[in-house]
Amino acid sequence: MNIALLLIRLVIGITFMGHGSQKLFGWFGGYGIKGTGGWMESIGIKPGAAMALMAGLLEFVGGLLFTAGLLTPLAGIAIALTMIVSIVKVHGANGYWVTQNGFEYNFILLVTAIAIAISGAGKYALDAILF
Repeated sequence: MNIALLLIRLVIGITFMGHGSQKLFGWFGGYGIKGTGGWMESIGIKPGAAMALMAGLLEFVGGLLFTAGLLTPLAGIAIALTMIVSIVKVHGANGYWVTQNGFEYNFILLVTAIAIAISGAGKYALDAILF
């Protein structure tokens, strides 16, 4: 069970760090704060740059904490919040399936983050060592 929790945390956490890096730094094909902020403004999320910074920080820091298994409930909430906004503002109107730009992927990430936040990070986590 502990290895399974570690694997889930690593894949989800590192993925969110990557998405946060796209928004914050323009890495991995991202647009940085300015570009992401402009896109956010175009879909009604204002002020765009501030919201891009907030989303990027939630994803990057939440992903880092989730990966490390540190403050896991807070990390799970940070990840879940970004997915809720993504579902409501971007993907929800397109239905469930990702093939139609729906919220399938976001929902799976949301539920996974909440499940780990509730269950705990497992034995191979900083939470287990420090708390």
